[in-house]
This record gives sequence, C-alpha cells and structure tokens, in this order.
Amino acid sequence: MKKLPIGLQSFSKLREDNYIYIDKTKQALNLIENYQYCFLSRPRRFGKSLFLDTLKNIFDGKKELFKNLYIYDKWNFEEYPVIKIDWAGDFKSLERTKKRAKEILKINQEKLNIECSFDNSAEGCFEELIQKSYKKYKKRVVILVDEYDKPILDNLENVEVALQNRDFLRSFYGIMKANDEYIQFAFLTGISKFSKANIFSGLNMLEDISLNDDFGNVCGYTQANIEDEFSEYFKGVDLELVKKWYNGYYFLGEKVYNPFDILQFIKNKFMFQNYWWESGNPYFLITLLKKQHYNIPKLENITIGSELLNSFEVEKLKLEVLLFQSGYLTIDKFIQTPMGVRYKLKIPNLEVQISLNGLFLDYLTNNNFENERLDIYETLLEADLEKFKNIMSSMFASIPYNNYVNNTIGEYEGYYASVFYSYLAGAGLELIAEDVTNDGRIDLTIKMNEKIYIFEFKVVDTKSNNNKGLSQIKNKNYHKKYTQKNVYLIGIEFSKKEKNIINFEWEKL
Repeated sequence: MKKLPIGLQSFSKLREDNYIYIDKTKQALNLIENYQYCFLSRPRRFGKSLFLDTLKNIFDGKKELFKNLYIYDKWNFEEYPVIKIDWAGDFKSLERTKKRAKEILKINQEKLNIECSFDNSAEGCFEELIQKSYKKYKKRVVILVDEYDKPILDNLENVEVALQNRDFLRSFYGIMKANDEYIQFAFLTGISKFSKANIFSGLNMLEDISLNDDFGNVCGYTQANIEDEFSEYFKGVDLELVKKWYNGYYFLGEKVYNPFDILQFIKNKFMFQNYWWESGNPYFLITLLKKQHYNIPKLENITIGSELLNSFEVEKLKLEVLLFQSGYLTIDKFIQTPMGVRYKLKIPNLEVQISLNGLFLDYLTNNNFENERLDIYETLLEADLEKFKNIMSSMFASIPYNNYVNNTIGEYEGYYASVFYSYLAGAGLELIAEDVTNDGRIDLTIKMNEKIYIFEFKVVDTKSNNNKGLSQIKNKNYHKKYTQKNVYLIGIEFSKKEKNIINFEWEKL
C-alpha cells in the first residue's frame, strides 16, 4: 500500500518514497507545449504548489521521476534554468515584502550559480537574474511563481499595506514582459484573480487557465481517483457520504475533492470533520459582512458574470467574489447568454455548509449555537413543529440585546431570514433559499427524506389575525412545485419590537 502524501509538496519525494501521486502530467504537457505565460487560481490547500513543483521537475530534466506517468515518453526533458519564486514569509509592510523578494532571488542566484550585482531593487535583481541565466546556460528561462498574491491577501484588513504590496508586485512581475525574449515559460499560481489592470498590467499576454475546462482537474482529486488510487484506504467506507461531505468543487472539468480533506479524513480514521475549514482563518469574511450587510440566504442563489468572477479589487472587495475565490462557493452551472457567460454559484459540500453558516451565525448573533443545532434535525425528521418553534424562539431570545443597539437591523426581514437560514444550514440540512416557483420565490424550502417544509417570513409591528406568511404561501400556490405527500406550509411573523417569533402557523397538505 502506497503512503499518504500528507503535507508534502515535493514531487521528487512523492515519486522516490512510494507515496500516492495523482498523475497530472497530461495537463502539464498541454501547458508547456501550448502556452508561454499562464496563471492558475485555486483555493488554498488544493495542490497548486505540488503541480508547480511537478513543472519544475519537468524543466529540471528529471525524466527518471516520471516513469509510468503520462508525460514520460512524450517530452524530451531538456534541462532549462528555472527561477522559482515562492511567496512564503511575513508581508506586513512594504519593506518586509521587498526584503523577502530579495531573499527569494538570492536563493535562486545560489541555485543557478549566478551573482547579481544590482542591489538597489528587487526588480533590478530579478531582471539581471533572468538575463544572466539566459547567457550562462544558453537557454531561455522558466519562471514559476507560487502564491503570487500572498503579500496582498495577508493584508486585507490593512488596505494601505495591501495596496503598497500590490503596486510593488505589479512592477516586479512586469519585469517578465520587458524580458520576454529570454523566457521560455512562466506559470503563476494564487488564490485571487486580480484584474490585469491592477496587477498584471505589464503582462497582457498572460493567459488565465483557471476556468479552462482542459485544466478543470489540474488540482484536486476526482471521484475516479478516490475509487482507484485510494481504493485500498476506502474499503468499507460509505463513499456517498464522503462525496456529500467533501466533493463538489467545480472548475468546469469534473467535480473534485480538496486533497487536504481526503488525506486528513483517512489519517483521522474516517471521522467526518471540517478539516479544510479549520486549516485556515476565514474571519476576514466577517469584516466584509459587517461593512456590506449581506442577506446571507441570497449567497446560495448568486448568478454573476465572468467579469465579476475574475476581478479582485482590494479597495472594493465583493463578498461573493471573495467567497468563490477562497473556495467557500463554487460553480453550480454556467449559462450562455447573448451578453456573455454567467455563472450560478453554490456552496460546494456539507463541510463548507456547516462551517460557513456557523461562522455567519456567530456574526449575526454572537453565538454559533453548535450544541442547540443538533436538536433541529430530529424535530424536522419527526415533523414536531411545536418543538421546532420552541427551539427557534429560544434561539432568537438568546441573541444579545446589544446586537440591535444603534442600528435598525431588527426591522428587516433579511436579518431574520439570515439567522434562520444559517441556523438550519449549520445543522447540515438540505435547504433551498429563495426557491423559485412560477409565481414568485419561496423564502426557504427544506428537503428531508419524503418531507418538504416551505417557509415564508414576515416582519411586523404587531401579531396579525391572519398569518401573512402562511397566506402568501397558499395564495401563490408555492406548494404546487412539490408532489410529495408530506408537505408542510409554515408562516412565521417576527416582531420588530420583541425581536422574536410572535406568530408561527403551519398546515400539512
């Protein structure tokens, strides 16, 4: 049985020490034969660094490492001088970023046995390194950049430093265009996709392969990989449940798993936990939520154009773009329209659904109600709607009063819908927010086995004699969308004054 490549980003170590390696060399060959400057965006811990190191070994001419892989007999493995720029380090100021850039270039000078005399700037040293490498080895240079955007992303909460680092990187990467005649191939990876005007203004020939279906599976594990290369590890494991928890990322190839989740899942004896989520710090999302007051259920029904999907602006961050590029939303489907392609987004899997909505709930209520959420599933499974009402009323009653001080948030339906949605989604339920019918949108639908729950929310000054939410469901025949025998219609009225449920009525069809 081959070993698990946990925490490994070294292609040579994986190949030499009998670790599982998912062959991505077909995509690598396509890149190096058909592209010169290209860029790949993927969320964190998705295997970008390993793929970049695979490219490095190809250009280092290490053919023996590729035996039995796709590329082995299809490439000549000619050796090229390689400059590898790995943005690991501390970038909390422009000075530190420039210092780290010079350190990275110094490492490359030593590896290539070249000494640069230009000490005034990192840009000057980078240019000298490219030109001297070309002259010394009589070969064009290969440039590989890992986490090209880290000096910016590490400073999202300090916009001034983020912009300073962005401007430095723009001039640094611009060196490549000025030295195009000396460059064989350049490949950059990162999480965010800045517009070319912002950071790649000097690299207008850069081709973005992030949503090119030829490279949809260039990072990540497919279902076939789980059932083939990892088959010995998954004997007796419920693969459908694994898929529900961890699969679902879609970049126009096949749906893929984040490798970090799969490897940690096996290592931890097949315990379903939010491994990938806990490996990062998504709390910058909360800062953005506070600034922009999003209606959270709408995040499950976002359709945006490619121009928005491909833009990342430090000065005016958009939550949906950040959620997509960070991996908290993925593509559900793409739609061709007369005005271009549009993408419908969704949460990729159960891990992200539970974790992300726990974070949202903490933001909305100062409490993620993790223990209380465990009771919700059972009450809906048994259709005990009286108990369900009591749980939800208790949850709203426990929200600190100071959440409503100095703001009007308690007067808006979107706030209550967001809390309600995040509470239920965080319990792992199958939800449809703003469920479309032929006569409007249902505020929230829950699917549970053979049961369907249809919710409509209203915010009122006083309790009405005729529940407005339930009346709307019936008047607009929302229930006709579903043919199941057990369909429950539920109207909920929230009080602006009491900040809680004051009218909860339901009917079973």
